[in-house]
Amino acid sequence: MLTTKLTSFWLMSLAAIAFVFLLSAMMSFVQLTYKFQQQKVSELESLLIEHYQTQPDWELESWLPPMLLAYNAVEFRLTMKSEVLFAYQGNVNTQNAMVYNHLLDPKSGLSMTLTLPQPFEHYSVSWYELLILGVGLLAVIALVRFGHVWFSQQLDGIEELAERSRLILQGKHEQALASPGNGKPRLINRALTKLLEELQDAHKERGRFDKFIRSNTFLDAQTRIGNRLFLNNRLDAMSHDQGMVAHGVIYLLEMDDLDLLQQTKGESAVKELLHATVNSINSILQTLPNSIFARRSHNQFAIVVPHVSLIEADQLASKLLKVCLSQPLPNDVENQDNFYHLGCAYFTAGDNVNQLLDEADMALRAAQLQGNSNWFMYDKGAIDEEFAKGSVRWRSFLENALVQRRFYPFSQPVIDSDGVEHHKEIFTRARDNQGALVRATLFIPMANKCGLMPQIERQMIERVLGLLAKEQHKDQVYSVNLSLDTLMSRAFTQWLKTTLLEYRHLTPQLIFEVSEDIVIQHQDKLKPKLDMIRKMGARLCVDHVGQQVVGTYYIRECHFDMIKLHRSIVRHIHLRPENQLFIRSLIGGLYRTEVQVCAEGVEVFEEWQTLQILGVGMAQGMYFSDPIEVQ
Repeated sequence: MLTTKLTSFWLMSLAAIAFVFLLSAMMSFVQLTYKFQQQKVSELESLLIEHYQTQPDWELESWLPPMLLAYNAVEFRLTMKSEVLFAYQGNVNTQNAMVYNHLLDPKSGLSMTLTLPQPFEHYSVSWYELLILGVGLLAVIALVRFGHVWFSQQLDGIEELAERSRLILQGKHEQALASPGNGKPRLINRALTKLLEELQDAHKERGRFDKFIRSNTFLDAQTRIGNRLFLNNRLDAMSHDQGMVAHGVIYLLEMDDLDLLQQTKGESAVKELLHATVNSINSILQTLPNSIFARRSHNQFAIVVPHVSLIEADQLASKLLKVCLSQPLPNDVENQDNFYHLGCAYFTAGDNVNQLLDEADMALRAAQLQGNSNWFMYDKGAIDEEFAKGSVRWRSFLENALVQRRFYPFSQPVIDSDGVEHHKEIFTRARDNQGALVRATLFIPMANKCGLMPQIERQMIERVLGLLAKEQHKDQVYSVNLSLDTLMSRAFTQWLKTTLLEYRHLTPQLIFEVSEDIVIQHQDKLKPKLDMIRKMGARLCVDHVGQQVVGTYYIRECHFDMIKLHRSIVRHIHLRPENQLFIRSLIGGLYRTEVQVCAEGVEVFEEWQTLQILGVGMAQGMYFSDPIEVQ
């Protein structure tokens, strides 16, 4: 923009100067030509006066006609008073003649009238003159072109500085830092680069500080896993007033003689044993999504694994105890075969959290009473029969539901601080052959195990696009969840790209949600796919934020437009100052960005009021509305 303005001004100035010079030259040439003609007329007057004074007989016929012929005179008359002394009529025809009436002698009344053609009327331009004019014009054009190119090159550096400044004002700091270019003045360009680097470091430091706050709030300082507060938050998120929302198992692992080991071997031996045990258990839990591992007390740990059957819970208990017993203990530790004990309690949807912990504790005491290191499952005879029927039955059910299109969208509104609906989140529900709804906590884990989530979520996106094409939904905005298997599927990615291109007029009304733990673990692989979705015009949202203790710098790197706080952070937020501290830190880290913060699982007015005070702009949950089927 600057180059265009300056070069335009420069060219207009050159054109104006050239026009003035050309006009001046033409005017000077015209004036000089007229003056030359007038000079010849004056010479003729002088000759006539001289002859009149010296030669009374005149003899004009002998010398005056050749001179008038040389002047290309159209007409000439010499009179004294009213008497014509001499008349001449030339053979030159002209329309715009120059007439000179001059009084030669006032005493005798001698005067002359001379008619001459315009000075340029009979003038023709020769090829030599045209050649000179052409060479001059070409030289001027060449010099102007050279000046324009040179001027543009000198201003390119300023243009690059302007482009970097525009990126900074748009908040694209990473892009501005990645394109330093050859901006001039170089001092300003280097200063911008240095400030952007320091700003990037500040953002990273802020992310590390946020993680530090979360770590000291929710992590055990010695083992770096969740503490008791973290466990309570996660259990609250997995339940509501009616009890647990899904089925699964909880384990309580206790090291009986850990205090004795600390007294005899010191803090370093205890720390080494704890780190080895925790790392071994984490390696097993990595394959179990949404599992929870926390330290309840000095020698007791809690493990919660949702969406597993009773048979899988038994197998997992044996595996956990096996890796614990494989840890080397000091030789002088008494009762090495009676060091680890594991209590297990299987739960189903609707079970009370406190009762569940009591059952796990009773199972732990039963395991300790058996004498050796072992595990014990609390059996209350309440196994989810639907889930225990096996994966073969579930695969058949899910494949039939896909063919018969028995997956239906349920929506829950997301409300902003003004009470206006921002968008609606789509939840997937299935119906069996009798038309009864199947709980998502049942079929989604099995769909993940069977590898059918890409087909289910593709069908759901097709339904959402069909809704947006209808007149009653034309202004609605929907958010759709994408799982890891779906995003990693090449066939789904290609289909989604083609579909978004086909429905590019509807993509601004779509928001795609991805879970935080997926983004953290697979950021490098997911970033190109997320960038593709964003470039197609859709928005990106990361949900379940706060479920894990991780840094938040990935929000900027992946260019998310929205984040959703996990319900474990939102639950009883008005009673938990440590959760309020985390939200304040998170929102402070997103300062000067356009990332919107939303809260999931708001159930009471006090929670929503506290979230608004903290700066959260949107929320969803049963306080506003339950999920309802979209017609």
